[in-house]
Amino acid sequence: MRYERKYKIESINAEVVRQIVTNHPASFRKIFPDRKVNNIYFDNSALSAYFDNVEGVADRRKLRVRWYGKDIFKIDKPKLEIKIKSNQLGYKLSYPVENFKLNDLRKLTKEISNKSNSFHIYQPTLVNSYLRSYYGTTDGKYRITIDRDLQYFSLLNARKFTRFQIEDQAVVLELKYDETLDEAAGFILQYIPFRYSKSSKYVTGLNLLVGDF
Repeated sequence: MRYERKYKIESINAEVVRQIVTNHPASFRKIFPDRKVNNIYFDNSALSAYFDNVEGVADRRKLRVRWYGKDIFKIDKPKLEIKIKSNQLGYKLSYPVENFKLNDLRKLTKEISNKSNSFHIYQPTLVNSYLRSYYGTTDGKYRITIDRDLQYFSLLNARKFTRFQIEDQAVVLELKYDETLDEAAGFILQYIPFRYSKSSKYVTGLNLLVGDF
């Protein structure tokens, strides 16, 4: 399992955040080209994934289908990711799914419920997209991602994706490392000058689009 420590930054632009990361004394350097990340989140009829996060349930899971590319309608090699968390520690399971179209999610929805390893029936609830940058220490032990240009579309009251409804100007920084490295992570954390926040893009997206439930 690994730690995923998130920081939602609303008062500083992404370029300043990038400079802070690259000037970190742990020598974070770019390890992968920037790319657009696209997701469809799935939840059950009670929105358990949403409410478990909001209410701070320690053991929770979240389902999403992810693919990459600037054109969100060009879906290639999508994967179902099941994120399982216990407090701040987590891991994810990943399964390939068949290509699909955003204007018809019925077949994908059935496939997700079949692969969810759960008795719940899942439905698509949110589409989001953002641009991600990847940084890591030279020893490969610590990674940082920087997400910006966040966009959201609610599927709670829509049968298909048409266009994004709202943009979030925040920047989300995430520090990731193995649980065995937590004691040594203090050095990394002390030079991240942002306030730690429980930042879920799934929760943020639904709150922005629908409001607090």
